[in-house]
Amino acid sequence: MSATSSKTIILEGAPTAKSIIEDLSIKIKEYTAAGKRKPALAVFLVGNDHASEVYIKNKIRACGDVGIKSQLQHYANNTDQFQIMKALAKLNGDDTIDGILVQLPLPSHLSTEEILNAIAPDKDVDGLHPYNLGLLFAGRKGLQPCTPKGIMALLADYKIPIAGKHAVVIGRSNLVGKPIAALLLQQNATVTICHSKTNNLPAICKEADILVVAVGQKQLVDKNWIKPGACIIDVGIHRQTDDQGKAKIVGDVLFDDVKSIAGYITPVPGGVGKMTVAMLMANTVFAYEQHLGVGASFM
Repeated sequence: MSATSSKTIILEGAPTAKSIIEDLSIKIKEYTAAGKRKPALAVFLVGNDHASEVYIKNKIRACGDVGIKSQLQHYANNTDQFQIMKALAKLNGDDTIDGILVQLPLPSHLSTEEILNAIAPDKDVDGLHPYNLGLLFAGRKGLQPCTPKGIMALLADYKIPIAGKHAVVIGRSNLVGKPIAALLLQQNATVTICHSKTNNLPAICKEADILVVAVGQKQLVDKNWIKPGACIIDVGIHRQTDDQGKAKIVGDVLFDDVKSIAGYITPVPGGVGKMTVAMLMANTVFAYEQHLGVGASFM
């Protein structure tokens, strides 16, 4: 991550994700050739949020690419908490289901915390159950949140040095901010977590060798926040419409502006999102292997 880098490297998620998917597919073919059943993922979608429907479609397509059986359970927007909890309990007890994914966000009348906590920890392929988060923060093997896990895999694939580097994370959610901070710390980075109450945020970001932006604010970060040569990981995803009415997806980082000074940067789309889906597949295969009592190699 030299400040004298003459060319910014775009951290494309697609090639890394494709390699992971291919490796998982080979592994599943070996298991099924030996007479074992296929892995299975149950997906919950509540309501008709367009973005959620697109995400679910991508995840189900990825299941097909890997060789994972997928089961979509789509509920009306007004479905009550009891109905969801009852369905989850049934899947928890189903030995043919390895992973359970509840697509977020849920309608406001439902308790996201209660629903996520109701998923059996060994089937929690989003890695958001308190048990799995506890394993993560203890530095122990387990199901990890997909986006942070995907970020780490992307950094490893592009051979981005982490040990001894100053990593700054903007965002403190259980979904991205806290887990990615823990994973970077485990790789011997010095980690600073920033949030909405942080003073002098741009100045802190400018000290970062690795900057992970998961704040949920469209194009918040510009080149004035960036240390020359730094590695920028943009987790944000926002839909915006230009003056001609054409829609496009942008991130939390002003990509073209920041690209002029960064050493490495993820695009939006095409960066972290691809890795998130690949890690969901990896988590499902890991859960499957644990259920079968065979070796797991993707954690």
